[in-house]
Amino acid sequence: MQRRTENESPKVATPVEFSIQAYFQTLARTIPQLPYSSIQQIISTILRAFEEDRSMFVFGNGGSAATASHVMCDLNKGTIASNGSRRLRVISLTDNVPSLTAWANDAGYEHVYSEQLKNFVQAGDIAFAISGSGNSPNILEALRTARKLGAVTIGIAGNHGGKMKAFCDICAVVPSDNIQVVEDLHHAIAHSILTAVRHILRSHSQQTVAVAAGSPVE
Repeated sequence: MQRRTENESPKVATPVEFSIQAYFQTLARTIPQLPYSSIQQIISTILRAFEEDRSMFVFGNGGSAATASHVMCDLNKGTIASNGSRRLRVISLTDNVPSLTAWANDAGYEHVYSEQLKNFVQAGDIAFAISGSGNSPNILEALRTARKLGAVTIGIAGNHGGKMKAFCDICAVVPSDNIQVVEDLHHAIAHSILTAVRHILRSHSQQTVAVAAGSPVE
């Protein structure tokens, strides 16, 4: 290790180093402010849907579309129990490019998710929206449609939740207007949901699932 000589000035952080440190400091300050009770409610809602043999449909735009695909992959594969028991059913509406482009071309981009929901969603299913701003027209239209069809609407958003907060039965809002921080913490929230749901489903106890879902136990 090289040692600083007596006359050598202390090293000053470069602009790049400063911006990196500032970013992680902002991220760290935001974590304690996360809406943990809303995240717990989302977990209970997913477990209740599993108990009732329902499906979940997840969707978003841009980075949030990637998060939607990630959520689908994690919950479908990452929660499988070793005893061959029933599995979660999670469908990402972001992944079928022919369907997305057909609806965007023929009906408009604001309908790319709502029209897919009309094919599949049943009363009691979950519509899970992911949005940094909470104001994307196709997200709002999908949530409106899901509610009309009797689905439970949940979401994760940023800043103050935008317009989508009013269309969600439960909305976990990351309290930041920095979209990169919001997206980072959306991934962290998604992984916390996976971790909790996996723990409950792998407990091999129907009663444990029912309790975690908030359902009455006979």
